[in-house]
This record gives sequence, structure tokens and C-alpha cells, in this order.
Amino acid sequence: MSTKYEVIIYWSTEDRAFIAEAPELPGCMADGKSHQNALANLEIVIQEWIETATELGVRFRNLAED
Repeated sequence: MSTKYEVIIYWSTEDRAFIAEAPELPGCMADGKSHQNALANLEIVIQEWIETATELGVRFRNLAED
């Protein structure tokens, strides 16, 4: 999956890991030991976030369908 959502990746000293987040999807974030690992993990979490939001009837802009 290649995400169409904006992604922000930054280093967290507290977590000692790279954090990747999709700001358009509240609470959707993942970590990893490298930029690439954090992004790969985020793509999985985005899919899970979309599936859960859909099941719960949460409204969001689903760019996966665009």
C-alpha cells in the first residue's frame, strides 16, 4: 500500500525511535528504528485505522478510495 495521506516523520528522543504519523487520521501513528521502518509500520496502521473507523461509522476522508 502506498499512502495518499500526509505523513510526518520525526525522531523521538523519549521513545528512542522514529515516529510516523498521519495527521488527517486522529491518533494514527507508528514507530520504527529507521524512517523507512516507521513509514512501513504506519502504512499497516493506516489500513487498520481505516478498517476500524469504517466498522464504527466514523466519518473521515478516505483517500484510499480516491
